[in-house]
Amino acid sequence: MQQHYDFGATLQASQKVNWQIDDIIGGDNRLDFGRRFMPESLARVEQLRFLDAEEKRILNQIRGHGYLYIFGLVEEFILPYVLDHARPGLASDDVRTRALLQFAGEEAKHIHLFKRFCEAFDEGFGTRCTMIGTPAEIAKVVLSHDPLSVALLILHIEWMTQRHYLDSIKDDADLDPLFKSLLKHHWMEEAQHAKLDTLMVLELAKDRSPESIGTAIDGYLALGGIFDGALAQQTGFDLETFSRASRRKLNEAEQGQFIQAQHQAQRWTYLGSGMSHPNFLATVRAIAPGAEEKLAQLAPTFS
Repeated sequence: MQQHYDFGATLQASQKVNWQIDDIIGGDNRLDFGRRFMPESLARVEQLRFLDAEEKRILNQIRGHGYLYIFGLVEEFILPYVLDHARPGLASDDVRTRALLQFAGEEAKHIHLFKRFCEAFDEGFGTRCTMIGTPAEIAKVVLSHDPLSVALLILHIEWMTQRHYLDSIKDDADLDPLFKSLLKHHWMEEAQHAKLDTLMVLELAKDRSPESIGTAIDGYLALGGIFDGALAQQTGFDLETFSRASRRKLNEAEQGQFIQAQHQAQRWTYLGSGMSHPNFLATVRAIAPGAEEKLAQLAPTFS
């Protein structure tokens, strides 16, 4: 699979889809807490048969809150990363600079949008969700890794976003319209970010030895392991939030099933769906022929 992207065309596309936060959330645009927020393919609440319909909706909404919170969290490290990547070429390539600064500006907008969502969620849901973090601490850990490892992680996230919207969200008519609109507008801009990050990965890999690139891919996998641990912690937090919001304490067996099913759902949402995306694997193949097979074999662990 060949990917042919360039900074100029991507910049033009980004400018065409640009939107404003106040057009999406606030005023008469309110969340409907009588509806699901997340598609079942990501939330995976139906398999918890010991929950009734209302409890499944509550858990689905908790997962929806977590979804946008975690996107905001990762964009807290994507933003400085993109700015750092843009800086060396400020005086040499105006189009590249503008495209990357547009990328960074849109990530800053998404962070703001997700904060606005969390405020609206807290007001309407009535129970504050316990979340991993802080974003600054996670950004510090991620950005301490090899820049190519981080670029691969970001590319994974960008293609993950595309898969979620196109495969699970776009045609799900049962989701809350406002939450679905948030995800649609996020997807519209992330579609361009996936192309720009592909170019960033190729730039970073261009002058590196195969051994160095292999080490960077191992670094990407190590970052995935860090996030897997964080997702396990978030699953425990979601159980605590669910108990407070539903006023139901699950027994030991139910808690075990909850943790197992929801951790695996989180793993697919944030790890497996990005690692196995064909476009992500195509870029890995372009910089390290054969390495994509290792990732393809590992991805089912997170399915």
